[in-house]
Amino acid sequence: MTNKDLQIIEEHESCVRSYVRSFPAVFTKARGYKIWDDEGKEYIDFFSGAGALNYGHNEPNMKKKLVEYILDDGITHSLDKATKAKTEFLEKFSDVILKPRNLDYKVMFPGPTGTNTVESALKLARKVTGRTEVISFTNGFHGMTIGSLSVTGNSMKRNGAGIPLNHTVTMPYDNFTGEDMETLDYLERFLEDNGSGVSVPAAIILETVQGEGGINAARFEWLKKVDEICKRWDIILIIDDVQAGVGRTGTFFSFEPANIKPDIVCLSKSIGGYGLPLALTLIRPELDQWKPGEHNGTFRGNNHAFITATEALSYWEDPKFEKSIQDKSAKITKFLEEMINKYPEMKAHLKGRGFMQGISSDVEGFSEKVCEYAFTNGMIMETAGGQDQVFKLFPPINIDEEGLEKGFELIEKSIKDAIKQMNLKSDTVTN
Repeated sequence: MTNKDLQIIEEHESCVRSYVRSFPAVFTKARGYKIWDDEGKEYIDFFSGAGALNYGHNEPNMKKKLVEYILDDGITHSLDKATKAKTEFLEKFSDVILKPRNLDYKVMFPGPTGTNTVESALKLARKVTGRTEVISFTNGFHGMTIGSLSVTGNSMKRNGAGIPLNHTVTMPYDNFTGEDMETLDYLERFLEDNGSGVSVPAAIILETVQGEGGINAARFEWLKKVDEICKRWDIILIIDDVQAGVGRTGTFFSFEPANIKPDIVCLSKSIGGYGLPLALTLIRPELDQWKPGEHNGTFRGNNHAFITATEALSYWEDPKFEKSIQDKSAKITKFLEEMINKYPEMKAHLKGRGFMQGISSDVEGFSEKVCEYAFTNGMIMETAGGQDQVFKLFPPINIDEEGLEKGFELIEKSIKDAIKQMNLKSDTVTN
């Protein structure tokens, strides 16, 4: 690191930092799908704050509303006191998102982050059922606090807990063992057999598309069967839509195409619209059995985020917006399939759905090299999966056609650069 600001980071910030290592630049300005560093270099952002910037950087309508609110001395911090900003958000969320989808949820503000909503969901499921165990799935990622880590699969992240992570059971996600095994038959066998050592859990928690775990997309029929199992055994179904929700997979909630209605839904990241911290826990009304203050947090009343979140919902008032996401999603799929066919040296296959797709390469280190070259070429993109085997595309869901095409050009250039640098041939030995 030669830049003075990067030297300051190196000297003073904890070694736990990670993204600055992948993207060693000092960023100063951002708008839409573009971000600039202090030397004026422009980058196409196909990272979107790990899914926290689904509407891009500094979306103008949200920015205008936020600035006006601040200049009018609007409430910033309120815990869970009543504010106009909160009531306007709750009303619009109900009218624009929940009612049109025939969904009935109480809205809980558990704190500002994704792990806050997961922790609250796990606590409530255990409180309501009186059971302690929770079933999660291989390669799942649900957060970095102790409860969320206990249902997270990544061993490196789990080891950071420093203590045993108890009262959870990990089951194989859809296609984890290959297409020959129906993983939910395996799960049901454990529930049915008194000798299995697995008791009926309080909840099952899952992502419909596993973000950090490798952009693994569950089949809709698999999701429906999970829902059926939960109903049969009186298990609370928790869908973690922190990363896959708010349009990222093509519909507002990622579970909509499976035609299921989870008992609890976890939302964060882009629900705030502007990148401001906000999290929601959506609770089926009869499960809303909290005592006042039984779960709380100092920053659960982030009114600046309420302002931008309310404005963000305006996108969803027009059905054409969701249709545009799905149309562009098809273009992303087509482009990635073309890359896989055009460059067999990658030994790759397609992962994910919607604006949450990527390419998984069986060539060790290839996906990391693609992201490294992407940054050099003027694009921000990251890897996913236990071995960083997937390079993933996370552009803003409101990106225009020009931005999408620019991104595609940079990705193909980065693929070619990585193939050349690694001297790959079509018969490259794989892992």
